Amino acid sequence: MAEMASDPIALASAADTRPVEAVSPAYWSVAKRVGFRLSFAYFSLYVLSNQMIGGIIPFFNVPELGNTRAGQAVVLWVAKHVFHIGYTIITTETGSGDRTFDWVANFCIVALAILAAAVWSIVDRKRENYSAMYKWFRLFMRFALAGQMFGYGFAKIFPLQMPFPRLEKLLEPYGNFSPMGVLWSSIGASQAYEIFAGSAETLGGLFLIFPRTAMLGALISLADMTQVFLLNMTYDVPVKLLSFNLILFSLFVLAGDADRLANLFFLNRTAAPERARPLFRRAWANRTAVAVQIVFGFVLIGMTVYGSVQEVSQYGWKAPKPELYGIWNVESFSVDGQERPPLLTDTQRWRRIVFDSFGTIMVSGTVHSMDDMTQRYNLQINTAAKTFVLTNPSDKNWKATFAFQRATPTELVVDGTMDNHKIHAELAQFDVSKFLLVSRGFHWIQERGLNR
Repeated sequence: MAEMASDPIALASAADTRPVEAVSPAYWSVAKRVGFRLSFAYFSLYVLSNQMIGGIIPFFNVPELGNTRAGQAVVLWVAKHVFHIGYTIITTETGSGDRTFDWVANFCIVALAILAAAVWSIVDRKRENYSAMYKWFRLFMRFALAGQMFGYGFAKIFPLQMPFPRLEKLLEPYGNFSPMGVLWSSIGASQAYEIFAGSAETLGGLFLIFPRTAMLGALISLADMTQVFLLNMTYDVPVKLLSFNLILFSLFVLAGDADRLANLFFLNRTAAPERARPLFRRAWANRTAVAVQIVFGFVLIGMTVYGSVQEVSQYGWKAPKPELYGIWNVESFSVDGQERPPLLTDTQRWRRIVFDSFGTIMVSGTVHSMDDMTQRYNLQINTAAKTFVLTNPSDKNWKATFAFQRATPTELVVDGTMDNHKIHAELAQFDVSKFLLVSRGFHWIQERGLNR
């Protein structure tokens, strides 16, 4: 016993090294057997169809079934002939997990799982239980869930998922925010809370790695994903399908301990020790299996952290900013040599330009007109030539080229051509620290609350 106490692998695998003969496989009811077949088919298809497969196989570029030509053909056929959808269905990645394609794909997975479970139930109707298969499938489910918890957790620990509000957001009227924009900006403005939320998600994944703490990891993951699902539903975040399915994943991992949890939380009874679920008959084999699980789990963590660090340098706070980064208010503005041409509308006159950055490759520029209309452009800056080019994402043939000069770090003169008109503008840089959201910070002592 003293030797085991000093051996972490022995402690982690103690529940898995008890003799298999000590627990006789029980007879499963028809409902339990059918439920397992349906769960096995559904969750397996779901993992293979989307981003989850990449979360548990980090070293290989495994194609998602939903992105293969055959998979898309099936989904599009069902959309047309079953749901009679007449509009064009987007199959490319848009950042949304709730596209029409995703909903129809999930329907196809449910339908295929029901069909597979029905055929399986007929062919294997004499089977008394799936105890052995359940142990291995639960292991698969633990790591599938852990991969997602690590992915989303570290995206918040390295505040990437919800960054601090961009320059354009600092200027935008609150009433123009989308519900999702409100959520993203409010959490991004409190990076300490975002890191805390990411740590909770990562903790759930970490406990899922170890067999002895898998139930605790699933409970934490269930709480995390329930909150995330509610936020997605109430702030219209397009990850509703995935977050709901991750709730189902957590519930499946917990299903084997449902009676123990019911005794502890609801029935005021003594909860029995965790059931022995050894993967093998030999103690050494189970110890090896636990060691492999732990090593693989930390490999997943390492790969996720490495990817997050890379993204921080490309898209996060360490990403290089363009030379003209900042908010520039227009002091004077003329078109074809005239400050107020007769046909010039407020929409055509500039009020400010915002040069923002989303990474080393894609940089954005935003032009605000006098009536607060906003036009976004892709921006390419040639620092050596002192020029920048604006292109319109919605019009590939549109382009405007400008030369710029900076008499002082906070003064900018711009000359160029846009829409066949010569533009001259003189701008002054706005001090971003004047925004209360940027400068307020944290205070232990507050004589009065500052709620503005």
